[in-house]
Amino acid sequence: MFDRDWEWSELSAFVQDPGPEATMAVVSGRRRQGKSFLLDSIARAAGGFYFCAYEATEAESLRRFGEELALYTGAAAPLRFDRWEQGVDALLALGRDRPVPVVLDEFPYLTRATPALPSILQVAYGPRRPERLESRTRLLLCGSSLAFMGGLLSGTSPLRGRASLELVVQPLDFRQSAAFWGIEEQRLAVLVHSVVGGTPAYRREFVRDDVPAGLRDFDDWVCRTVLSPRCPLYREARYLLADEADLRDRALYHSVLAALASGNATAGGIAGCLERPTSDITHPLTVLQDCGLVRRETDAFRRNRSTYRVAEPLIAFDHAVSRPRLPLLDRGMADQVWDGSRARFLSAVVGPHFEQLCRDWVCHFAGPETFGGMPIDVSYGTVADPAARTSIEVDVVVRGAMGQDVGVLLSVGEAKWDQTMGVGHLERLRHALALLRAKGIDTSHARPACYSGAGFTEELRAAEGRGEVILVDLRRLYEGE
Repeated sequence: MFDRDWEWSELSAFVQDPGPEATMAVVSGRRRQGKSFLLDSIARAAGGFYFCAYEATEAESLRRFGEELALYTGAAAPLRFDRWEQGVDALLALGRDRPVPVVLDEFPYLTRATPALPSILQVAYGPRRPERLESRTRLLLCGSSLAFMGGLLSGTSPLRGRASLELVVQPLDFRQSAAFWGIEEQRLAVLVHSVVGGTPAYRREFVRDDVPAGLRDFDDWVCRTVLSPRCPLYREARYLLADEADLRDRALYHSVLAALASGNATAGGIAGCLERPTSDITHPLTVLQDCGLVRRETDAFRRNRSTYRVAEPLIAFDHAVSRPRLPLLDRGMADQVWDGSRARFLSAVVGPHFEQLCRDWVCHFAGPETFGGMPIDVSYGTVADPAARTSIEVDVVVRGAMGQDVGVLLSVGEAKWDQTMGVGHLERLRHALALLRAKGIDTSHARPACYSGAGFTEELRAAEGRGEVILVDLRRLYEGE
């Protein structure tokens, strides 16, 4: 198990809860994040029961469930259940003497065959039902469909209010990912993360521990893994949508993702790219957000303006590099495709991804002393420049808390992946701050910040020494605050 201490502690506290009645938890997260490994491990450690469903009819699922429950309890013959009401009561009976973790993994498969199953659990976990009050079963429902699992406890769902723990197993962050892949060269770490993100299984199961030996090996690594039809990673991006069973028109969702990867960041831009009315795009964008595949960001200075970005690096890579050249890749021409696509990868994938890593660094790693306050909200922003009839894009806008004041503008920043930043970038940020002041925004605490993957000029370093700018290079991104 790698760096899942927090998730393990939350699960341990739940399954060891000495409370006198049965409890329920919902565990979700996209595939390949290690949910099943975590839950199987916690069940084994606490002597619990683990059942992993697969796509099957209700009758077959109940038969398998009875067989595995009989093996767990040591029954002489398989247990037979005609309805899930009987099966759920059998699970509650496991916890009569002690807290017992019970895992129902791939819960969406069970619900697809038995749509009433959430309601059955609602009744079984009724506040005054004796079977629940006399049981200490710790039931954990797990699934990879974020849209489905997120809906289990929301709105008018039957299970709303029944769960005492809701845990989402997230991908590893960029620092954890570098450690997990064993990559010490920080520039290489950003490039690899721009392709595979923080999904642990991509290193072990998908590329069989094939890690780039260095920056010079990165191009060859891309060709022999994510661009090779022989590697499971080659098709993974196209399968991620398949995990969401509720999606009907998958072609539309793929087209929306392709439009996003092409640089169309607004709902109107996506609709125009697909030659559809904006109303046709609203629902797919909402669903893709629920699935965790698309991220919606609100402009820090124009709250009525939002942009959308692909949240999963592998999908961004697939749509920018692989999908436009699939016929060539299927014929084993990865080297030729990569030669023609590398520049697009750096501009359309790595550049925006580096900007997001910088925002993530501010959120999770920058200390209060860096910006003179505690960062609370980090986003991008657009500053209108009426005199020049243009606007200035600010990649990293930091708002936070200073004493009793919350929402203070702490910093405006620019991020450049492959460009040495100089005084010109600092002047641009100063101009943006002046424009904001002219609009009546308090910038008295705001500090310019430059984030670069290629370094800074001596003049800009000197400005940092005078306290005029915050500089964040790759070393600080991965090691500093």
